[in-house]
Amino acid sequence: MTKKKKGRGGKTSSAQLKKIIISFLSSKPNKRYNAKQLIRKLKLNASKDAVHHALEQLEQEGVLYKIADDKFKWDIKNLNTKNTSIPVKKLEGRVDLIRSGAAYIITPDSEVDIYVPAKFTMGAYDGDTVQVTVPMVSGRRKPEGKITKIIQRKTTQVLGKLKIFPKYGSVLPISEKKFPEVHIAIRDLGDVEDNAYVVADITDWGVNQNKAIWGKISKVLEEASENDIAMQSIVFSTGFEIGFPPEVIAECEKISHTITEEEINKRRDFRGVATFTIDPLTAKDFDDALSVEYFEDGSMEVGVHIADVTHYMKKGTALDKEAFDRSTSVYLVDRVIPMLPEVLSNDLCSLNPEEDKLVFTVAIKFNKDFRVMDKWIGRSVIHSDKRFTYEEAQEILEGSNGPFSKELLDLNRLAHRLRKKRYKYGSIAFESKEVYFELDDQAKPIAVHSKERKDAHMLVEDFMLLANRVVAQYIAKKSKAEIPFVYRVHDVPDPDRLADFAAFARELGIDIKVDTPKNVAKSLNAMSEMAEENPLVKLLEPLAIRTMAKAIYTTDNIGHYGLAFDYYSHFTSPIRRYADVLVHRILFDNLTQETRVKKEDLEIKCNHISSQERKATEAERASIKYKQVEYMMGREGEEFSGYVSGIIDRGLFILMEPSHAEGMVSFAQMDEPYVIPESRLWAEGKRSGQKIKMGQHVKVKVLEVNLDLKQIELELIEVVDIQ
Repeated sequence: MTKKKKGRGGKTSSAQLKKIIISFLSSKPNKRYNAKQLIRKLKLNASKDAVHHALEQLEQEGVLYKIADDKFKWDIKNLNTKNTSIPVKKLEGRVDLIRSGAAYIITPDSEVDIYVPAKFTMGAYDGDTVQVTVPMVSGRRKPEGKITKIIQRKTTQVLGKLKIFPKYGSVLPISEKKFPEVHIAIRDLGDVEDNAYVVADITDWGVNQNKAIWGKISKVLEEASENDIAMQSIVFSTGFEIGFPPEVIAECEKISHTITEEEINKRRDFRGVATFTIDPLTAKDFDDALSVEYFEDGSMEVGVHIADVTHYMKKGTALDKEAFDRSTSVYLVDRVIPMLPEVLSNDLCSLNPEEDKLVFTVAIKFNKDFRVMDKWIGRSVIHSDKRFTYEEAQEILEGSNGPFSKELLDLNRLAHRLRKKRYKYGSIAFESKEVYFELDDQAKPIAVHSKERKDAHMLVEDFMLLANRVVAQYIAKKSKAEIPFVYRVHDVPDPDRLADFAAFARELGIDIKVDTPKNVAKSLNAMSEMAEENPLVKLLEPLAIRTMAKAIYTTDNIGHYGLAFDYYSHFTSPIRRYADVLVHRILFDNLTQETRVKKEDLEIKCNHISSQERKATEAERASIKYKQVEYMMGREGEEFSGYVSGIIDRGLFILMEPSHAEGMVSFAQMDEPYVIPESRLWAEGKRSGQKIKMGQHVKVKVLEVNLDLKQIELELIEVVDIQ
């Protein structure tokens, strides 16, 4: 017989009962229990009346709430320090609103995002900065809280269609995330016509989520195409600006395009060294170049040359402030929203061929066995001899004759060695599949392709990784006293997600060792190799990526787990990333002396840059999703192969080939109800017991395509190899 838990002196005291109940119910916020069930579940040494009395007390304190059949459930709606025995903490974070209306609060003060039910969001919208109150309950893996204060609104403008009513106008937002209409006073409408597409500035948020939001029209989008409206709405909904303020443009017009002899004399001169860029065919801004110089002893020096943006963009200027606010360029399917105006990104700072250009360089000398002999970091001047596309460089690597073939082949051999060494020390080899679209003259997709990564792509990547690593290592080891710096870090995988994934992979016969971070990386790389020959294993890679932490910018260096680097930063793309601008400035200031910026101020900048990076990623994915759904328009009734990419209570998400568009099969359309485990790695038929798993191959039919909602409704035709 199992012994029951006892308090001091025998039976569990009232105070202990409440503590035990709080700990248990708060860890299972979606479950409901009565006194009898709790006694059995927790093996309590207390009477049913005593447990029920404790439950009622906790209800009065605002910790639980009572539902049918004398059952009680965890409740946070009245949680505060005055009427509950549970201590709380108040954190500040960013709202990530999900489809259900609930939210996750992303905060640097918690390793796990804080879940907020829809009814406790206090009218906060996606991206808002808020205060969230969280109960401090021991043993609870997934914290849950409620928003108690909105600190700053992210959305200041909306793009939408204007509807005019007798007493007011209303802008109905076109947004990736749910957002309410914005009312416009009749006196502020002017001569704007009904159904016009407009941009409205929000002027009044009201007091709570039930009060109307008011604004004023700042722009009318005349003769804009459907595609243009969609892309602009994505930009607005993620908080980016399309144009640049007049004062920024005015500053750019005053920047001199002349490189003086005085400036050249301050720099190392690489203009006589073989130098070239390798970029996509459609690229307009070239922010990195490679050079190769050979010496009589058989050694070679590889130069990684990066556009010297900070020479032109001075600290504290309107241009600098605007670049920091944006923090990143945003790459949509059919356009780029640049971090810098075109006069810098495509002209002054772009390493165009046959032009002298100012750069920041990491030069590494290798002996004939490709071992590092020396490193040099500093400002320099180059003259690019050739602009290669990736395709042109790849042809030479595959044996075609062409300019700089020796240099390219030697760089490729060296890149292979660098890559092999990186994987040996635990770098993870995952590559998520990317798509690109062929568009017609109306920007409508006419074909979808998977991007191929060949040696030319990886060659460039390996030398950028090397330069980023060298720079971070230089600053980290320059002094015994810390020099605050912008590191690019990547934490170890979340253990709970990793355990769920490992259990799922084990069902497919793949053993993922989770005992140490290094063994995790080794197992995932072994899985990646298997995926080259086994399509089913290939489908595990996106699931494995979900177990990973997100890389961020911070002054606290914890290393980069995914790359297996102890020191890593971003130095190689200052045209499109403000983090690299900060790195260039700190690096230059510390080449000949030791200079320190205030770490707390730098960390605030890192948080902003990381936040902007997430928003840009969200915008880029939204534009891809829009084009994928648009590509499926008119294909209703057609059948496609695909695989299960997600499972929720309502149904299955299916990723279809070849478009990689994601649609949903509703469980309501299927021939039996399904049970979903907490891990959401499969759905099990209640009657048949058959499981449809994540990654399962399926055939589906397209029922309906809704471009406005970016949704594709599917019918399940066949499940392949149910296990």
